[in-house]
Parts: sequence; structure tokens; C-alpha cells
Amino acid sequence: MNILSANRLFNQGELPDFSAIRPEHVVPAVREAIHLGEAALANLEKIESITWNSFVLPLRDISRRLDRIWGTAGHLMGVKNSDELRAAYEEVQGEVVAFQLRISQSHAIYASWQKLGAKEQELNTPARKRIVAAALRDGKLAGVALEGEAKGRFNEIQQRLAELATKFSNAVLDATKAFFIHLTKPEEVAGMPESWLAMAASAAKEKGHPEGWLVTLDFPSYYPFLQHAKNRALREKIYRANVGRASGSGFSAEWNNWPLIDEILILRREMAQLLGYQNFAAVSLAAKMAPSAEKIRTMIEELARVAKPAARAEFAALGDDLQLWDVAYTSERQREKLYSFTDEELRPYFPLPKVVQGMFALATKLFSISVEPSTPSSLAWHPDVLFYDVFDAEKNKIASFYLDPYARSGEKRPGAWMDVCRQREVVASGITLPVAYLVCNGTPPVLRPASGLPLGSAVEGPAGERPSLMTFTEVETLFHEFGHGLQHMLSRVDEYEAAGISNVEWDAVELPSQFMENWVYERFVIDEISGHYATGETLPDELYNKIVAAKNFMAGSQLLRQLYFSLLDLDLYEKYDGTVSVREIQQRIASEYTVIPPLPEDAFLCTFSHIFAGGYAAGYYSYKWAEVLSADAFAAFEEAGLTNEIEIARLGKKYRDTILSLGGSEHPMDVYRKFRGRDATIEALLRHSGLKKSA
Repeated sequence: MNILSANRLFNQGELPDFSAIRPEHVVPAVREAIHLGEAALANLEKIESITWNSFVLPLRDISRRLDRIWGTAGHLMGVKNSDELRAAYEEVQGEVVAFQLRISQSHAIYASWQKLGAKEQELNTPARKRIVAAALRDGKLAGVALEGEAKGRFNEIQQRLAELATKFSNAVLDATKAFFIHLTKPEEVAGMPESWLAMAASAAKEKGHPEGWLVTLDFPSYYPFLQHAKNRALREKIYRANVGRASGSGFSAEWNNWPLIDEILILRREMAQLLGYQNFAAVSLAAKMAPSAEKIRTMIEELARVAKPAARAEFAALGDDLQLWDVAYTSERQREKLYSFTDEELRPYFPLPKVVQGMFALATKLFSISVEPSTPSSLAWHPDVLFYDVFDAEKNKIASFYLDPYARSGEKRPGAWMDVCRQREVVASGITLPVAYLVCNGTPPVLRPASGLPLGSAVEGPAGERPSLMTFTEVETLFHEFGHGLQHMLSRVDEYEAAGISNVEWDAVELPSQFMENWVYERFVIDEISGHYATGETLPDELYNKIVAAKNFMAGSQLLRQLYFSLLDLDLYEKYDGTVSVREIQQRIASEYTVIPPLPEDAFLCTFSHIFAGGYAAGYYSYKWAEVLSADAFAAFEEAGLTNEIEIARLGKKYRDTILSLGGSEHPMDVYRKFRGRDATIEALLRHSGLKKSA
């Protein structure tokens, strides 16, 4: 044990000290956690008197220790990736999977859960009842009933799937990092906004180019280029590079996720059949809110009847002979023409510090909490990371969170996410307060303005630095992740296994995040989150009215795109058996759910980490399923009157006391009914999207 005394991954204390955690800490920390867990598990399997305290709490201790160590290592894989960390992570990944299977497949542990489930006096809260039911369900899905060769094969599959998920993610990150174009001629960047030019010039300097601009496949770089660059040939080059990432061709020849996709799909199908299910979609839905794949398809088809004609009309309005690399550019010009504003006009009004401050003010108004800047008990993983404490109305600290707001090429994976650092739990010494990671990939600050924009405003960072000026999409993304964080941090469930987002069905977990996005279009919220970085002026009415008018621009196309992804995911996990290629399935669905068919070489699936390396396998529909819920929930506030502060506060408390507080302690449909008084309908979603349900 002495050898681990200086291992800050194993000995984390209140919070991980990221400044002291090294890749070489991963292997010994994980192995010691497993060693201690094995010994404790062996003792636990022998106990005869099964109570909550004698069984669940010791089992929780075993899981929690490894959760924290492995969770911290996984977090660093996402935000501070390196070759050394990868090697260490991959060395023990199989051991972690094996130990987790050891727990979930233990007949003694499963029998203890069954015995506990029969003791009504022990299951004295809804949370405890749900935890036991979930443990029994998850045991079956983890193969507890399998024996002999079937069990051995199941475990082999689980090990291999874990390896494939890591390889898939690493290939996406490496392929993204590998591609860049160094532009040196003004005509190559004609049309590009000033903020992008400043960021691209800074990126070029970081790569050793004192002049010019760097285009990468990080979202804040490549997508604005597709939107604004007048050089069509370069747009095509960037577009083709993006849809070809990690596909084994072109610049991505070194990374090829196609064979990984085939193997993942085949292995998950085989795993499902070992468990007695026809396909992996059925396994996935066994732990979801949606009752069946048929119900999901009904939702997709119902929404598609509205989305398809709307999307076709939207594309027709963009003009003839449109190529895929023209869509973002042409639609942006169309939006500017129709609504007379550009994203660049908005950016100066949304400096990150002001947006964050206003977002917290909204949380105070809705949920009677306050959020204050703080200093973590140990150092974060990067100097840009911010840390906050959350307090209730009586000024009691109830949670904390990290905010990692900016893209970092090469070490941080794309996208945005919330993850768990610490879970709420009542322990003998008191309450362990929840701590969240909120991670975005927004536009970073610029060291100096690209032209004569003044410095010196109250919201600026260090001298000579202009703050991160956010696109409106980045503002929405931040609100989205904060919504996830609120469900984690405002949980009042005392049991570790059902607090926050734990034990929440995956197709309900996006409800709080998407709910928060609705607020960014309200005038009183805009007044809180906007403030010109140089003058402090809030967003003028003229621009605000244009944002609202443009809110549903291309809404049909955006909806159709999400339905395309959702149906493709479902079909791959329900129908793919290796007899028809993945590309053929993609092309078949694309023919019905896209207006302009993808390129023959389109390989977006090779970067679709959600369903191949994340938690959304046969579950991508969850975004749209939960959006129906979130739109209907927001409609309750609209019905009460968004300017009626008394009613908004009343509803905010009800929303907090149900959807945000109850976590996984009750079924999400029951939780939703407690808030809304009824089931959700698609009407609010269609209304918010500016789409009317067809007859």
C-alpha cells in the first residue's frame, strides 16, 4: 500500500488533483482498486443476513472506489488525451471490464438482490425499490444466467467491445488532429468573419506558421469555414475531409473505423442472442423509457411526415445545382438575406463570462439556487477550466462543478458533454455533495483583436486578451450541458445508485438539457446573458427580433437530419446481420431521409461516436424522444406566462422538485406526470419548431 501513497489517482481525497495525476498512476491505482474489490466481494458473497446496510452499502463501496478511479481516468481521456495515457488506460481496460462482469455475473450477489427484493421493510423508499429492480434487470442483461461456453463467449464479447469503443474514439481524435490546411492568400479566406480569422491566425502561429490561417476539423474551425468561405473549391475540400474522417482513405488512411463498426454491430447482435434477445436494439430498449422499437418508429414516421415536405421546400428555396459543401454557405446567405443579420453581428454580444453569469441568474429565478465562482480543493486539468459552487436559498452549499469551455486541438475530443465527478450520497459522516464536469468545445479567447475593436471592458480576461465571443449555437450548447448538470447537482436522492442521472432511463436523460435550451430565446433571458464585450450593451431589440424570427429557419431540414440519424442507428442495431453492408443500409435510409443524398464516400458513421463508442447504441432516438418531453415541459411555463414571475417561480420549484430532484428514484414517466399532470404530446415540439402537423 505504501507504493500507492503518492498516487493521486488512487488517493483522490475530496476532489481529484489533476495537476498531480500522471499516466503512470493509472495501472497501479486500478489494479489496487480491483484487488481490494475482489477481497471485499468474496466476503460479501458469503453473507447470509441480507439487509440494505449489510449488502448494498458494502457493494456500493466496492463500486464507488473503482468508479472514481476509472471515471477520472476516462475523463482525462476525453479532455487531456495523450499517447501515454492511452497506453495505460488500454492496459487495464480489460481488467476493469472483467471485474465489473465478475460483480454483475455473481450468482451469490444476484441471489442477494433477489432476497432483498422480497423484504418490504428494507425497501422503504421508491429509490430503493427502483435500485433493486434495476440491479435484477441489469444482472440479466449482464449475463448472470449464462453458464459454460455461453458465459465465456459473452465475456469475451464484452471485453472486445470495450477495446473497440476506445479504438473508435482514438481514431476519431487522431484523424481530427491529423488534418489541417495552412492558408496564406487573402482570396482563400475571403468571406471569413473577423473572429474566425483571429482564431485561425492564432492556430497557425501555434503550429509554427507566423503568417496565414489554419483550418482544422475542430468544429469552431471547419463549420464556420463551410458557412462563410467564398472559395467553393476549399469548401469542398474541407467538407470531403470532414465526412471522410477515420474512414481509411485520403488523409485518414491510417485510421479506419469501418471494420470496427462491422465488428461492433456483429458482436452486439451475438451478445443479444446469447441473452435470448433477437437483436441488440431489444437489449437496449429493455432499459429504456420507450416501450418498443415499433413505438420509436411510429414517432419517427409521424415527425417525418412533417419534416420531409418542409425540408424539400427549404432546399428548393436555396437554389438549383446545390452541392453538399454549398448547403451551409448558401443557407447562411439565405438566412442573412431573409433576416438581415449575421452570426458575427451576434458574437460581440455573447462573451462567455456574461453568458455564464446570465445563465446562473436564470437558474436562480427558476430554481432558487445561486452559483458562485470558487476554487477547487485541488488543481484542474487545464488553466482554462473554471470551477463553481452551487448554493440553495438558505446559502447552504449543495453542489459544485467544473466548466471546461473551449476546444483544444489534439487532446480534447469533439462535442460537448456532462459527466460525473462526485455523486450525491448520504454517508455516515454526512452528505457527499455532487460534483459535475461540464465540457464544451467553444471558440477560445483571442490574444488580441484582429482589428481595431477596443479592449478594456469589464468582461475581458487578462490584458491583451479578448474573451471568448460565442456563437448563438455555442450559447445553446452551454445551456444544454448546464441542464444535464442541474439534474446531477440538484438531486435530493440519498442513495448513490439512483441520485442525479444514475438509473434514469437513457431516453429521458436529455429532458433537462433540452428544456434549458428553450430559455435562450426569451427576451428577459437575453437581457441577462448578453452584453457587448466592449460596451456592455445588451442585445438590441432589432437583433433580438431577428433571432426569434430566424429561430426556425431550416427547421424541417434540421428535424429530418435528426430523424435520419435516429432511424439509421435503430436499423443498424435491429437489422444488421452482416449480409447487407453498413453502407447499403445507410444509403437506403438516406434516400428517404435526406434531400441531397450523401456522397458515395460519405463516412460520417466512422465518427458517430454516440452509437459506437458512447451510450447511445440503439438509443440515438433518445434526443428526439426527450425533446418531445422538454418542449411539452417548457409549454407549461408558456401557459403560465413567461413574464409572470410568481407563476414561473412556482413552476420552477415544481420542476426542480420532480424532474431535477427525483433522479432515478422513480420511473421517468411517473416523474413527468408529477410535474405536468399528464403525458407529453408532440404538439409543443412542432409548434416550437414552426412546423404544423399534417392532417
